[in-house]
Amino acid sequence: MVLGIAAGSTYTLLTCFCLASCSYSFVQRLQFVSTPHSASFSSSMSPTPEASALVHDPLVQLHLPSPLILGSSSFTRKLILKEMGVNYHILVRPIDERSLGNRDTDKPSDLVLHLAHAKMNHLASEIQAGRCDNDLPKQNEYIILTGDQVVTCNGKILEKPESVDEAKAMVAMYSKHPPSTVGSVVLMHLPSKTIVAGVDTATIRFKNEPNEGLVDRLLEEDAPILSCAGGLMVEHKLVKQYIERIDGTEDSVMGLSKDLVMRLLKELAEKLSTANGH
Repeated sequence: MVLGIAAGSTYTLLTCFCLASCSYSFVQRLQFVSTPHSASFSSSMSPTPEASALVHDPLVQLHLPSPLILGSSSFTRKLILKEMGVNYHILVRPIDERSLGNRDTDKPSDLVLHLAHAKMNHLASEIQAGRCDNDLPKQNEYIILTGDQVVTCNGKILEKPESVDEAKAMVAMYSKHPPSTVGSVVLMHLPSKTIVAGVDTATIRFKNEPNEGLVDRLLEEDAPILSCAGGLMVEHKLVKQYIERIDGTEDSVMGLSKDLVMRLLKELAEKLSTANGH
């Protein structure tokens, strides 16, 4: 989880925010004990680890097709879905994000929704055109997740630092101007193209100014601060001592709000159930 921050306009697309979706079938392996006249379940049979994981998968509980198709290669998004018990399959088809939206005039929430929808539309069209058949589970239905995130700080774009000195300058901003993250999630069901979307925000408040030596210490521990917007790993033990609180949730800062994902999964399940006359 890396909070990314730098100078620029009003906000930035978080392309590397390391701070900072068949027919449904659930197959449970059961063992039968044969008798002359009937078959009964063996009470000694324990579910396989795979079956136990499926039981706790929110998609399975909501009667949605699983696994979730994750249109992102973000390490933190994968980690968060794993923590949620979501069985997922990664499928990424990149788009030219920089050509979309207006980073000078768009509201952050509008921008992240616009980009997440663009990612979704491109990925869904690739799937429906059959160009992803070799990279997908063999199913008739899919739930796809795409998302996007920007970071704002003092009305400026927060981007990846180009040097250690720039990273140190960014770090010095945090106590005076708390950075915020704005993240979107879009879910789509295929083949119906039923879609839901939402946005979540979080603000990181520092209790005192991070020491300039913090960047050097992070680099000594191989933290990828120059690869991520702002170059500050909020979850890192060296950074946490400077954080007073997060207004929002840490998973939202990391790039994927668990609460938002669950709310949208439930909303999507309700829409599909209504459409099917249930």
